[in-house]
Amino acid sequence: MNTAGVEERNERAVEYFHLLCSLSSELEKAMQAIVKNRLTEFEESVLNQQMLSGRLKVLADELCVHLEPGQSVSSRLLDADQARQIANASETLQKLNKRYAALLQHSSRSVALMVSLFSSFKGSFPEASGARLKHQTWSCQM
Repeated sequence: MNTAGVEERNERAVEYFHLLCSLSSELEKAMQAIVKNRLTEFEESVLNQQMLSGRLKVLADELCVHLEPGQSVSSRLLDADQARQIANASETLQKLNKRYAALLQHSSRSVALMVSLFSSFKGSFPEASGARLKHQTWSCQM
């Protein structure tokens, strides 16, 4: 591989590393938006995640062009320091992704329970008869 090719590969590897870090940051932002119930921030983060993921896919494909089947990017194209940084960033991203998935799953269950709760609510309360005060009751099906 010539010097220009090596420089280009190194630039792509550095960009890949920065994109992994940016995606990790976006997952953190999305989780905070969910926790703080900020829909606009969450939607923006999801769009950013999609954009970053798309670019990561393109870079991964470009870095793997010169590989033989079964050979990893780090074993052939990257120096040890770059490979270690990318591996660490990837591991961090995987851990965040698991937390993010669990939060989304929990949030989805909560939303489903609320939908069930409010869909069973008819909007009218039976009134007690007689001299007693009017009591309101509310029940739901789950």
